[in-house]
Amino acid sequence: MITKKRKVANTKVDANKAYSLKEASNLVKEINCTKFDSSVDLHIKLGVDPKKADQAIRGTVSLPHGTGKTKKVLVLCTPDKEAEAKAAGADFAGLDEFITKLKAVGQILM
Repeated sequence: MITKKRKVANTKVDANKAYSLKEASNLVKEINCTKFDSSVDLHIKLGVDPKKADQAIRGTVSLPHGTGKTKKVLVLCTPDKEAEAKAAGADFAGLDEFITKLKAVGQILM
């Protein structure tokens, strides 16, 4: 069963047309029918033989806004090592206070 929004989206897309990157990105934004940030797959035909070493394609892409996830580092250490842990890049350092917080949220069982 096709939903109403999907039927409208299907009328806006021509399956036989090759869209430019700009047209395709605008069309994807226009026909989005999800309530969350969805992902888009991009397939590019490069015309190379990956079995040959000189034609292997390798690389990475930096997203303009990162992955959207941030990491926090917690170091469980004695009070005399807290300054050293924070200097090394830890966001939080301590022992007893963090153990009680972790127990309260159920992240640690002792």
